[in-house]
Amino acid sequence: MELEKKIIITINKIRPYIQGDGGDIEFVNFNPENMTVTVRFLGACVGCILLDYTLKSGVEALLKDEIPEIKEVIAIEGY
Repeated sequence: MELEKKIIITINKIRPYIQGDGGDIEFVNFNPENMTVTVRFLGACVGCILLDYTLKSGVEALLKDEIPEIKEVIAIEGY
């Protein structure tokens, strides 16, 4: 399975938890050159004080656990 598909599947595993708090997450981009993933947070996540924690301890940790080649997850806020 190609990496981008694995990334999307993994993001979809954590999505219900984020949606449960009124937010959402979507895959934006995978850069194979530096092995980074870009995601967009939506809804209640925008401006949330726990966004960095959710990104690093939740999303990035899960992605790195499932796909060890991933080096970093970058978030952009949506609306």
